[in-house]
Amino acid sequence: MRIAAETGAEIVSVDSMQVYRGMDVGTAKPSEEDRSRVRHHMVDVADPSAAYSVAMFQQAGREAIDRVTERGGFVLVVGGSGLHFRSLVDPMVFAPSDQEVRAGLEAMSADQAIAALLDIDPEAGRTVHLANPRRVLRALEIHALTGATPSQRAATPEAASVREYRPIRRVAVVGIDPGPLLPGRVAARFEGMLEAGLMDEVRAIAPQLGKTAAAAVGYRELSRVVAGEWDLGYASRRAIDATTALTRRQRTYHRRDPRIAWLEWDDEPAALAARAHRALEEAGWTS
Repeated sequence: MRIAAETGAEIVSVDSMQVYRGMDVGTAKPSEEDRSRVRHHMVDVADPSAAYSVAMFQQAGREAIDRVTERGGFVLVVGGSGLHFRSLVDPMVFAPSDQEVRAGLEAMSADQAIAALLDIDPEAGRTVHLANPRRVLRALEIHALTGATPSQRAATPEAASVREYRPIRRVAVVGIDPGPLLPGRVAARFEGMLEAGLMDEVRAIAPQLGKTAAAAVGYRELSRVVAGEWDLGYASRRAIDATTALTRRQRTYHRRDPRIAWLEWDDEPAALAARAHRALEEAGWTS
């Protein structure tokens, strides 16, 4: 917000759950005041009952970036969802899906699915984690719908660019990591959300949550309180643990990206923003 306000940039959120309307407190969504000061994109674009896929996000997010840049503006892509970030800046191609095809494949056992995949692509184990049934079924689904095997998809120029972190447009990336302070910040953040009315928000929106939104950390655990299955104290502990695990996965995902310049944490927001702004400009972001 500080950098955007100083430079006139617009913000594109790559938080996978801020796309859903009504999920405000639990996603730390920018406030109405924030959005009146700085224009935000990819916030409140879908009903919580919808299955808003990464492919849908990619199309809408890229269109938002194009609109800003076409009128001479600058964009700050902000958030922690690694796949959503890369879907906007890298040449990721998302294959189609079909519920009926998937349902038919799910009738197979794990061993049968692996055998079927290796039958159509003996080298599939090089690109698909065969011990992960979800990935095996997805590979079979893609083959059924497109005819492409995992090996063929991995051999495309787009796939090579994704592996080598070659973006479709010029990017400068900064990562901010609180390091050993992370667990304490996660717990304090969740407690702050509860004080801000998260439990009431979950009660109000729980009947509307589709499969994707219902899996959001925090909402998933507190929905069990609404259902009378857990008490608030236990659900809060589970939500904090799940958030901590999520941040660790996000950290691992982003640490693989050689484009990211990592900054040490600073408790003073103005100082941290100034360092981040300098790092962005040194990496080629012009404002």
